[in-house]
Order: sequence, then C-alpha cells, then structure tokens
Amino acid sequence: MASAKAIVSSFVEGAPPGELADVLADIKALTLSSPHLVDELGPAFKKYNEEQFATVKLPGASQPVIVSSHNSLGGDRYYDLESSVSFGFDHATQKASAVESYVAEGEAVDLAKSILKALSAYVKEHYPNAAYGVYPIENDSKVAIIIVANKYSPNNFWNGRWRSLYLFDPSSSSLEGSIKVDVHYYEDGNVRLLTNKAATASVPSGTGQAVVREIAAGEKKYQEELNRSFTSLSEGAFKALRRQLPVTRQKIEWDKVASYRLGQDIGGGSGRR
Repeated sequence: MASAKAIVSSFVEGAPPGELADVLADIKALTLSSPHLVDELGPAFKKYNEEQFATVKLPGASQPVIVSSHNSLGGDRYYDLESSVSFGFDHATQKASAVESYVAEGEAVDLAKSILKALSAYVKEHYPNAAYGVYPIENDSKVAIIIVANKYSPNNFWNGRWRSLYLFDPSSSSLEGSIKVDVHYYEDGNVRLLTNKAATASVPSGTGQAVVREIAAGEKKYQEELNRSFTSLSEGAFKALRRQLPVTRQKIEWDKVASYRLGQDIGGGSGRR
C-alpha cells in the first residue's frame, strides 16, 4: 500500500494546468491531522514544475522564462539563454528570485542561439501567448528546444496547456521529441484531455532555420489532426449520446418557433385557448 506521502505527491504531480495552488489548498484541507506532509512535498513540486515547463516572469522582463531539467544549474537555479540570466526558483510558490547575469559557454551555444532566433519568430507568429527556450544539453552533444503555451479561464471552468519538447542531435541530424496537450474542463463535472504525440524528423542541413522549419511543419500537422479528431468526436460519439428527436418524437420547425404556444403546439396537444 502506498504511503500517505506518495499519495499526496501524486496529487501534486497530476495537477491540471494552472491549478497547482488549488490542489495544494485541497491537500492542506485533507491533511489537517498531518500538516508535516505538505512540508515534505518539495520533490513533488520540483518534478511537477520541471515536467510541466513552469513559466515565470523575471523582474523587468517582457517575456516569461521556462523552468525545466534542461536549463537547470542545480540548487533550484535555472538559466535563460536568450536573456543571459540565471535565477532561483521556489517550486512551492512558483516565484523567481536572485536574478543574476549568466553567459552560457560550450560548443553547442552558437547552434542553440541560431535555433533560438528562428524559434522566436515562429512562436511569436503562431502562438498568442507562449514561452520558449533552447538549451545545450548532454555535454553539448544535443540541443533541447522547448515551447509551452498556457491559457487559463477559471471563470469559465477550464484551463489548458500545450508543451513541445524536441532534442536535436547535430551529429546525426536527427530531431526527436513530443507534443503534449493537457486541457481540464470542470463545470458541473470533471473532464480532462491528455495527448502525447511523438515527433521525429531529419534535418540534414542542421541549421537553426531548418530545425524550426521541421518543428513548424510537425506542429501544424498535429494541430490539423486534433481539429479532425474533435470534429469526429462531436459528430460521432457525442452525437450518439444525444436524442435524435425531442421526447415528443416530433421535429421542431425552427422557422416557426416564435409562433409556437409552449406546452401546446410543441407538445402536440389541443389545450385550452
């Protein structure tokens, strides 16, 4: 049987987009008799933030930066290649602090900056609100490319997140990654969409523009696949759940609906006049 800490950690790691604070509030309410449990959730918060590509705006910055294992400096510090800064990050509160200048060094930095330049133009054109980052990884043998877009609408009971992660290996010209979509709708119910689409491509030229061009083509194709799936779901499974006719077994003539007498003409009865 799983321990209480493991169970509560799973709640954190499974929190829907934009709802970590709500999940934490529920955990505190459920563990009043064991308040120490919340203090032991540091690893779960860190795992969640790094896997979900948590974003945070640094003081004076116009664009959010990303928190992930790929741009970690250790000790809960992370860096951003585009703004040349490093920062501390509190995983429980999701707040940044101690911003410092940071210059990345290594053989893959020039390639990363080339990809970053092309990626910036692509993201700004195709995403209304997104954060992005490019980071040399694995001793400069590969480059990690991240895009994360969040849209929260708690007043309408839904939140969503798009996450793209790609690893480019210049030695083999291979691009591998995944696209994940997570949408939670919770008005009078609890419905969640989770997708995970693997992505692979070859980029023989190895230039930043070419890498981003492959990313753009793959994401466009996946967006079209999602749109077709939603249409099929609406016209197929969801339509099968609805009545084909009202309970009266008669179709409503919508062009005459304004002249219907409620409960009389619609119901088919004669009623009193």
